Amino acid sequence: MRAYLQKYTSAAPLAIFRAIFGLMLVISTARFLALGWVKELYINPQFFFSFYGFGFVKPLGEWTYLLFAACGISALLVAIGWYYRQASIVLFLSFTYIELMDKSTYLNHYYFVSLLCFLLIFLPANTMFSVDARRNEAMRAGEIPAWCIDCVRVLVCMLYFYAGIAKLNSDWFVEALPLKIWLPAKNDTPLIGGLFNQLETAYVFSWIGCIYDLSVGFMLWNRPTRPFAYASVVVFHLLTSLLFPIGMFPYIMIVTALIFFPAGFHQKLISYIGRLFRLPTAVAKPAGRYQFPAMVRPVVYAVLAVFFVFQILFPFRYLLYPGELFWTEEGYRFSWRVMLMEKAGYTQFTVTDANGKRQTINNNDFLTRLQEKMMSTQPDMILQYAHMLRDYYASRGFVQPHVYVDSYVALNGRTGKPLIAPDVDLAQQCDSFRHKSWITPFNNEIKGL
Repeated sequence: MRAYLQKYTSAAPLAIFRAIFGLMLVISTARFLALGWVKELYINPQFFFSFYGFGFVKPLGEWTYLLFAACGISALLVAIGWYYRQASIVLFLSFTYIELMDKSTYLNHYYFVSLLCFLLIFLPANTMFSVDARRNEAMRAGEIPAWCIDCVRVLVCMLYFYAGIAKLNSDWFVEALPLKIWLPAKNDTPLIGGLFNQLETAYVFSWIGCIYDLSVGFMLWNRPTRPFAYASVVVFHLLTSLLFPIGMFPYIMIVTALIFFPAGFHQKLISYIGRLFRLPTAVAKPAGRYQFPAMVRPVVYAVLAVFFVFQILFPFRYLLYPGELFWTEEGYRFSWRVMLMEKAGYTQFTVTDANGKRQTINNNDFLTRLQEKMMSTQPDMILQYAHMLRDYYASRGFVQPHVYVDSYVALNGRTGKPLIAPDVDLAQQCDSFRHKSWITPFNNEIKGL
């Protein structure tokens, strides 16, 4: 371990990653602003679903535009390496705040971006090919500890491998679900659309997807297989971008995978850009080695050790809960379970009180269409919404309101059945990390991991 921690390599791969990753986030932020999604998702809604333990992350109203501006500007500063350390901290905090404002917008790739932003705070990604390196000679270095690049590589491998493990279940591998539900809806795709009507296509896509996720990280790390692995990354993510509305994630993964290529590849790219923009050689190809300050080094080691141990263990927390994971979703988020299920739900809430008052709820009065769709299949969001209804009607004259829900959910094409016990007063239930006993049993088995 000591020998590994003292091993050095070129800073070029990390510098290119910093620049491209920052630019991708600039584009992503601008995209949200240009398409009006900031107002639609984070300003217009009356109610927001917070993550348990992060209730202090509150909507900012019109100030949300300033939050996105801070995120976009800090991403640009990270990309060009100007005030890099401060910018990376602002980028992590602003992006993660946006991610945590409403649970209904949760996506795995937002979590992945937050983790990458967190790593960048501790990595010397501005020693080369940056404004900081141009302005401060003492900061320039052509070599950095090898583990600085390996940290990013390990996180990418974990994302893929854990996503592959999650696909080792009977619905995905044996029944080709949910792809055999989704693919026929894409039969109008030019050239290949007709294939999506064939059941065999769903099976081929399911099996290839699982094999790809389980192996691509190791193939990217292995030099002989790297070109083939990267070609598969490009094809796989461009295809998923064509078929599914998952935003910038495919492109972020395509550019992030470049960090597996050798230093020579990245140095040639930096040299070309350096000639194009007439950057000094000392900035595009500096000499010397970066040394972490002696007092900082053990802190960085400790933080990153805790970070990776947590990332290894946290996706398996679902094992602490009884019941079918896809049904209860207890331990589902933040575990690299990507596009594994199709859930359709319906919820009808009723509020009563001790004086005989009774109110049937129209969800559209409180939630956006997206929020209602996401809430109707996820027990913790149903509970949050029930608590909001309890407080709302208590403020309007209901005495100690009771909240009940009729909920029906169909999982991966199965017949819909109640998700929540209809006789449970959700107003009296507390949110916590404990198992929610009021979720009805699935009474069906999805074998695997």
